[in-house]
Amino acid sequence: MSDLLERLRDRGWRMTAQRRVVAEVLDGEHVHLTAEEVHARAIARLPEISRATVYNTLGEMVTIGEILEVATDGRAKRYDPNAHRPHQHLVCSSCGTIRDVHPQGDPLSALPAGERFGFAVSAVEVTYRGLCPDCAR
Repeated sequence: MSDLLERLRDRGWRMTAQRRVVAEVLDGEHVHLTAEEVHARAIARLPEISRATVYNTLGEMVTIGEILEVATDGRAKRYDPNAHRPHQHLVCSSCGTIRDVHPQGDPLSALPAGERFGFAVSAVEVTYRGLCPDCAR
């Protein structure tokens, strides 16, 4: 379970009813929702919430580093509340399902110094692709 609501409160982020609902929708493990999915789930909790408010709130949370924006294969961007624990993604090549994975070791160490071309590498993004159990049937 993510600790998104707690992190936002600790940061002193003004928690309006709309922001709280967006954060509640995103809170959890293996959550990777599109903005439209967040909006649909938020409306179920707070019918008057607008699409613009959802998009603006997601943008603010990305800017302050409390959620990640994940883009895979030209599909719609998805929002991941697991922003503070290093992880990679496992993506179904058919349906687009995304799961967080936590492989052992430092992925940065897999890139030899000779292949860094002088870059001061600060982050690594690895995406594992395959078929989820439902699509593999």
